[in-house]
Amino acid sequence: MTPPAFSQARWTDGPLLFISGQLPLDDQGMPVSGGIREQATAVFERLSAVLATEGSSLADVVKLTYFLTDMTDLPGLRVVIGNFFADPKPASTLVQVSALIDQKFRLEIEAIATHRN
Repeated sequence: MTPPAFSQARWTDGPLLFISGQLPLDDQGMPVSGGIREQATAVFERLSAVLATEGSSLADVVKLTYFLTDMTDLPGLRVVIGNFFADPKPASTLVQVSALIDQKFRLEIEAIATHRN
């Protein structure tokens, strides 16, 4: 598989880590089948893995941006968010989009994390 033409994550000169949009892909880079819960779980697992490579974790996430193709998926997405984040949950923005890079994808999530000392 060709490496992406972007960084999965970049630290600023300060304490912020910007994470590129994560898609519901399995460990082999193939789209995850299933509904929103399966896809959202896969995205948060990928996000967690990217954070771990940077010495960070989901607990360090302060902002999430969700790109959702179908707003009727929102209740299922909220369930999965609750499985991965304790209160207080990160600030968030939800954007409905007409499509993502592959029609199989129901959502994409990008994040901003901070380095907690």
